[in-house]
Amino acid sequence: MSETSIEDRNLRAQNLVRETKILTIARLAKMLVDLFGFDEPFKALHKYEGEEVEMYLKGLDGYITFTLTSDRQNFDCRAEKSNDPITRIIINVPENHILRLLSDIIRSKPNLIGLTRIIKYVIPGKLKIKGSYITAIKFSKCLMIGKHDAYRTLM
Repeated sequence: MSETSIEDRNLRAQNLVRETKILTIARLAKMLVDLFGFDEPFKALHKYEGEEVEMYLKGLDGYITFTLTSDRQNFDCRAEKSNDPITRIIINVPENHILRLLSDIIRSKPNLIGLTRIIKYVIPGKLKIKGSYITAIKFSKCLMIGKHDAYRTLM
């Protein structure tokens, strides 16, 4: 085998691992919302039905696109770049800190105090929001499942 084909194979393997990590994060978000999510935050999204929120994970150099819906049962996401997002959320942390940041947001309660957990990441630039801040806040509340009884017993 030539040296270039070995490098090419290693590069493809690294890309496959990176894409698998991104897809796993997307599936985990969907699963947590399906199991422990609340309907109230989704009802607040009726005005944005069908719009997309794009999350860029800089440490993994990949995208997760969430389609907004007012029905929690229809919540869906996919591991690809959005064509026309209403909001872009950029997670600007190294790969090994991405899950910690997302976990901190997900474990928060969907109220004003829970939103302060997001602000502590926005101020130092670990989390950037481009586009509609209102949509980003309403979307974040959909991901926050910290007040669910079953989730609290797991902690």
